[in-house]
Amino acid sequence: MQYAIVTGASRGLGEAIAKQLILKNVNVISVSRSENEELKSLAEEHGVHYSHVSCDLSKTEEIEKGLNHITEEVFHDKTHYVYLVNNAGVIEPIDTVGQLQTEAVEKHMQVNVTAPILMVNRCIREANARDISMGIINITSGAAEKAVHGWSTYSSSKAAINRFTETLALEQKDKKHLILAYSPGVIDTDMQNEIRSSSKDAFADVDKFKQLKEEGSLRSPDEVAGVLMDLLLEPRKVENGKVYKLYDLVNG
Repeated sequence: MQYAIVTGASRGLGEAIAKQLILKNVNVISVSRSENEELKSLAEEHGVHYSHVSCDLSKTEEIEKGLNHITEEVFHDKTHYVYLVNNAGVIEPIDTVGQLQTEAVEKHMQVNVTAPILMVNRCIREANARDISMGIINITSGAAEKAVHGWSTYSSSKAAINRFTETLALEQKDKKHLILAYSPGVIDTDMQNEIRSSSKDAFADVDKFKQLKEEGSLRSPDEVAGVLMDLLLEPRKVENGKVYKLYDLVNG
């Protein structure tokens, strides 16, 4: 049996990835605060197992509780492969250093950095103990590689994910796991709405993102998820620990 654990699957890219995995007959475990009824219906239609783990990834105790449920459901003798897609993420706080609020920074780092690390840590432990192969996909951003006015927290959290992915691949080099980070580019999601609603003082490049929306230059979640699926279908070509950028994959 194959399972996929997808965080942030209630909407946006996470929803699109979960849908495409279901269409490939992969059993899906959705991890988010709210459940997506369309995923449930799609799984029933295609005879695929689906379950939802209600979890606020900004709270460590909920992550641990969720992982206990996931471990029991996914890691057993009939499982031969498990995907873990760490997709959930937040962009806030968007503001300059000196104006950042403590609670917002703590929540950001918890969701964007701590939660993915804890998810991988538990899943790798369970998989290695049972000789189950994994495909670990950490969603990152081009912001990890450059300084963006107002995005000090977001850029830092995604840079941390890139280095974590690289280190994980180094440590697991003798195992049969697939490990990568995926930078999806600019997608037409709710996160983009948050970005466009920023003030120019908080985010100097806000007008560029408004223009992208006006020009119809944002890619759909389905298109971006499809590019990732194509990559996963050729695991032998994947360099473990690498950041794969949508623009490079599309333009080849």
